[in-house]
Amino acid sequence: MKTLRDVKVKEVAKVVKLHGEGAIKRRIMDMGITKGVEVYVRKVAPLGDPIEVTVRGYELSLRKADAEMVEVEETV
Repeated sequence: MKTLRDVKVKEVAKVVKLHGEGAIKRRIMDMGITKGVEVYVRKVAPLGDPIEVTVRGYELSLRKADAEMVEVEETV
């Protein structure tokens, strides 16, 4: 299983599944990260936290813990 945290900078990945439950999963979905959406990883902070991504046309910063809950597949 590959997560959003594993995606390298300047790569695009497609969301396959969201893990976690309750308020955490709802918060990730409210940010626009839902099944089937493509996410572009723009930058990663020097210590790896947070991760800056572009999703649905806007920039978003995610904590490593949140990025690990997003299962992805790489797009070609």
